[in-house]
Amino acid sequence: MKVVLYNPRAVFFTMPLALVAVGSALDRDRCDVHIVDGRLEPDPAGRAIAETDGALCLGLSVLTGAPIRDALAVARAVKAARPNLPIVWGGWHPSLFPAECLDEPAVDVVVIGQGEDTFREVVERFAAGAGLAGCRGTAHRAGGRVIVEPPRPLADLDSYPAHDYGLVDVERYFELKRRRQIDYMSSQGCRFRCGFCADPFVYGRGWTALAPARIAREIDALVARHGCDEVAFQDETFFTSPGRVDALCDELIGRRLSVAWTATMRADQACRLSDALLDKAVAAGLRRVMIGVESGSQRMLDWMKKDMTVEQVLAAAERCAARDVGAIFNFIVGFPDEPDACLAETLALVKRLRAMHPAFETPVFYYRPYPGSEIADLARRRGYEFPRGLEAWADFDYVGGQSPWLTRAEQRRIERFAFYVRQAWSGGAWRWPLRAASRWRVARDVYAWPVEKRLVELVRPRQAVS
Repeated sequence: MKVVLYNPRAVFFTMPLALVAVGSALDRDRCDVHIVDGRLEPDPAGRAIAETDGALCLGLSVLTGAPIRDALAVARAVKAARPNLPIVWGGWHPSLFPAECLDEPAVDVVVIGQGEDTFREVVERFAAGAGLAGCRGTAHRAGGRVIVEPPRPLADLDSYPAHDYGLVDVERYFELKRRRQIDYMSSQGCRFRCGFCADPFVYGRGWTALAPARIAREIDALVARHGCDEVAFQDETFFTSPGRVDALCDELIGRRLSVAWTATMRADQACRLSDALLDKAVAAGLRRVMIGVESGSQRMLDWMKKDMTVEQVLAAAERCAARDVGAIFNFIVGFPDEPDACLAETLALVKRLRAMHPAFETPVFYYRPYPGSEIADLARRRGYEFPRGLEAWADFDYVGGQSPWLTRAEQRRIERFAFYVRQAWSGGAWRWPLRAASRWRVARDVYAWPVEKRLVELVRPRQAVS
């Protein structure tokens, strides 16, 4: 049975791990799996049509925003060319909006949440010519209406086979990333309750992870096969279990793997790690972490139920800096009713963290309500209107979009602030004039007449520096 999986176009080049996961979980003795990545194709729709010749079904993993536009174009083109071919959507957006996705005639089935078992059952039912009634974790049409089946429980990741990276062209991703970094998922879900995040809605605050010995064994094989020198753990909360991290580090060190790795970490998790374990992680290859700070105001952190403190953020940064571990501290501004004083505290913490180590980054994003979270529900009750329909959601940008709770002048000032904070501690001896000017501005919070920013934008595209 030929099964075709499609990854829509996007602006990043992370490997399509969701499709690799569901493709690997199919019965490979009975299923011939083909993955098409629209980011790698000059004519994605044409390639999808060609690949689906003789296929049992087409599955797409769809994120909210621009990927929806490409997913719609491909699904519609394939449906026009092959009207009887079932088309299945899964991923974050369909999991949040299953009924709305089924308003689109080119979409026949939606997989909600963890997809390995659900998609495998969908494929088996297609092969048997059976309907989808009672297929947990799906939404489908029946009798002229949309049926949303009961959710499927979160399954243990160790119950699934290893991801088959032979389903994708790994070298192409190395080229696009400009480094031999392989993406790897060692856990799914998140146990925390952050009020701006939709993860609790999709995974029900569940968390499941691979065993340390298995992770090390698979990474060892990937390094040997593909010659990668870095692993990017794409887990939402990699450091959830200190015991698991400890055992994994022992496994990596025991195998003498000379591979660097990067992972997500909460500030409170960093504070709960012992010095011995953090040192062991560095010895095992840890080189960078990503920490979602969101706000420099304790009042705002408590409001959004982040369940951590500003003091923990600073302590985590100090522990990373002492070990030369790079860190990306992500911030969000422009929440509904965010007081000016809280915004000022956030920008002050951004400056403080950026100055602590040259390998620290402090990107600042604007809050955009993402459905399925408490704060988004609050915004809706206060009159915020979400996009309606898939075409409207295709224009939604929760990374680069603007906040409806900040004025254009406030956003312009924050953009300038972010630029100068980034440049103030940038590397490269040749950049010392820009670095000096930026530090002068940051120290005095002077961002009017940003001539340096304009000059840089003349040399490089705006999106690379803003």
